[in-house]
Amino acid sequence: MTRHHQSETPKYNKLYLDKKNGKICGVCAGISDYTGIDATIIRIVAILGLLSPASGIVIIAYILMCWLLDAKPEGMFKSKEQDEFWKGVRTQPKNTIRDVRHKFREIERRLRATEAHVTSREYNLNKEFEDLKKK
Repeated sequence: MTRHHQSETPKYNKLYLDKKNGKICGVCAGISDYTGIDATIIRIVAILGLLSPASGIVIIAYILMCWLLDAKPEGMFKSKEQDEFWKGVRTQPKNTIRDVRHKFREIERRLRATEAHVTSREYNLNKEFEDLKKK
């Protein structure tokens, strides 16, 4: 049962059921995908929760999540790199911001170098020589 509409854009930082990688309902696999923690560890914690005195709460929480969460849309990410990027956004947003800043600084540095080259006298002189050769 999914309430996700095809026309609706999937939210990349939302908790989904991961039925493709799930064992029962996809809750543990979805939590694993959302948090970046290995699914085996999530499943072990869930089993330990079932063995604890709070097993009723664990069962109710699992059933509610299975019922309330939407299934992860097929083809949500265009590539593995995009999937890893959004997983990083969910698990370590500060690192993602740092990486984006670093990329923009690198682009700006390259743009400044290009601008300096294009506006230099040497560039203009070489361009005039090339124009004279064409004539």
